[in-house]
Amino acid sequence: MINEEIAQKLEEVALLLNEQNANFFRIEAYRRAAKTIRFLKEPVSQIYREKGIEGLKEVPGIGETLARFMSQLITLGKLPMLDRLRGGTDPVALLSTIPGIGRKTAERIHDDLGIESLEELELAATDGRLAVIEGIGEKRLAGIRDSLAARLQRVRLQGPQIKEQEIPVAEILDVDREYRTKASRNLLPTITPKRLNPMRESWLPVLHTQRGRRHYTALFSNTARAHELGKTKDWVVLYIETDHRERQHTVITAYFGELKGKRIVRGREIECSEHYGIPVAPTSRARYLAGFGEIVPLSVKSPSAGIIL
Repeated sequence: MINEEIAQKLEEVALLLNEQNANFFRIEAYRRAAKTIRFLKEPVSQIYREKGIEGLKEVPGIGETLARFMSQLITLGKLPMLDRLRGGTDPVALLSTIPGIGRKTAERIHDDLGIESLEELELAATDGRLAVIEGIGEKRLAGIRDSLAARLQRVRLQGPQIKEQEIPVAEILDVDREYRTKASRNLLPTITPKRLNPMRESWLPVLHTQRGRRHYTALFSNTARAHELGKTKDWVVLYIETDHRERQHTVITAYFGELKGKRIVRGREIECSEHYGIPVAPTSRARYLAGFGEIVPLSVKSPSAGIIL
């Protein structure tokens, strides 16, 4: 992408953030970055090819987060965060762009593992979760790993990767509370999802909020599974921009067990139990640690199991 195209994308991000009542300084950061890139003499793509993200950070006004988003624009030709702000996120289509992953397999990956980005897919391909998806054998898995490595250009990383501490579940649950409270009182701007929205209604509330240096974007889940189970007003997806990467967490209401009726962060049930001061039975703890506290493929459990805590 040429500098003008990147500048236009950054300006659109600023415009949408402004319409969605995001933090003023965050909006201005995108506007200043767009102006800088537009008048930069050297092509941003060349800077990235030669120096990677560290090179982008050398451009005045471009910090870690903006550098990371610009690298996505350069390598992918699109910005997932911008698609999200537009209401046009289609994680299944994104996953389907990886060789070896067809539409049906992408749907299984998305619905069973809750994966919505290539970075999350890469992690699942290395930690064993992707191997349980029907149709993904050892050979195909190896090909997917190779394709992701090339696509995400991990060779660009310079120096050791920074391992961040987990975000406290108390903070995540507090943002979930803020989002659902404001959404229930119609205090949030809404966007028009492009998927699963045949009437083109502007129904999806969006919240931009901040906790310290972390920026949160909160949205109700607009996935096929959420619609199927009637959870589009229960499941909340949080996108979190930290200093070094974007994270994602899903908050749901527990179905049963010690945490029944409580809001929990999927995949971090033990920490949620500690947060609420609720002792977890040894059998439940073993189940949680084995992965039974997350959304799992229905083939692993009976069809009636669905989404469980």
